[in-house]
Amino acid sequence: MNDRAGAACAVPTSARWPLERVLFALAGTVTLIGVALAVLVSPWFLILPALAGVNQWLYVVVGACPASLALTRVAHLRSVVYPRAEEAR
Repeated sequence: MNDRAGAACAVPTSARWPLERVLFALAGTVTLIGVALAVLVSPWFLILPALAGVNQWLYVVVGACPASLALTRVAHLRSVVYPRAEEAR
């Protein structure tokens, strides 16, 4: 068997997820929970997926959203897309 095939699927040694991956997982979770609650409880819960979408667009356009600011400060996650000035040096 080819040894190179396994190298492409190798898991990185760092177990920490970058900020973007955590934000994507958080937005997906909020969206799924919001839709489920809208179906089971009240259509007003569709506000949750809308807020998740607004947060995603804020991150894309501005480079920060409330969730990214909180995760950066609390969990000390780093962005791979928007590195800070002192990290880029």
